[in-house]
Amino acid sequence: MKRQHRRYTWKDGKSLELGEKSLVMGILNVTPDSFSDGGKWNSDTLAVSHTTDMVKDGADIIDVGAESTRPGHQVLTAAEETERLMQFLPDVLKVSMVPVSVDSYHYETMEKALSAGAHMVNDIWGFQYDDGSMARVSAAFDVPVILMHNQETEEYGDDIIEDLKHFFDKSIEIALSAGVKTENIILDPGIGFSKNVEQNMEILTRLDELTLAFPCSWLLGVSRKRFIGAILDTDAAERDEGTAAVNLWGAEKGCTIYRVHDVKTTARELKVWDALRLFHKEGE
Repeated sequence: MKRQHRRYTWKDGKSLELGEKSLVMGILNVTPDSFSDGGKWNSDTLAVSHTTDMVKDGADIIDVGAESTRPGHQVLTAAEETERLMQFLPDVLKVSMVPVSVDSYHYETMEKALSAGAHMVNDIWGFQYDDGSMARVSAAFDVPVILMHNQETEEYGDDIIEDLKHFFDKSIEIALSAGVKTENIILDPGIGFSKNVEQNMEILTRLDELTLAFPCSWLLGVSRKRFIGAILDTDAAERDEGTAAVNLWGAEKGCTIYRVHDVKTTARELKVWDALRLFHKEGE
């Protein structure tokens, strides 16, 4: 399946190329309550150490989040989130040899993070949480933006894929109206957010209907999600093999970036998958 090709460069010398190579986004949760690794990295020393380890293991991007978005999570104000994030972000940026994205839906937090040198925006509400302020901040800094599907309930119309398409149409319209460049937009189907097991499965089985419908690169974030636990009957710590299987499914369906906890396993599996895919392509 054809992938979108993009190349991003930043003033600090970092760069990122989207296209033939599958990219791994390593999750750095500096939160006390994330569903899989809450409290493991929420000190400056631990965050810096884990960043270094993930880059060594093959991460192409580090994604920093200061508010857990698991079901029943503690909601933070923008000020609280910013205060927590800025305890870690400056030092993470210093040691990371790869671009750093920030996972937030508060434009105030994002503006502070981008001013500090963060490279990418990761918005779990796809620019639809506020009045367009997040989109305007993103446009002002001219950075890549990840726009994820999300909604308040698990209620969908007759066709869940059509609902997601309408959501992304709106997100892209907001982005472009604010001045975000088309080539800076990356989409994420939001697996595990406002979706039950069956809904997640349907989106994944029909994922190519989304990846073919928009001229954007796609991120897949399924790491240790509950639907994998439902299939395997395991808790979060025992879902990495299941995550790997879904990531390879996503690769076949046209995704490019994979947001994961287990960077080493993901980097290795995707490197082999890429090698086979490219070898087959050259033989055609």
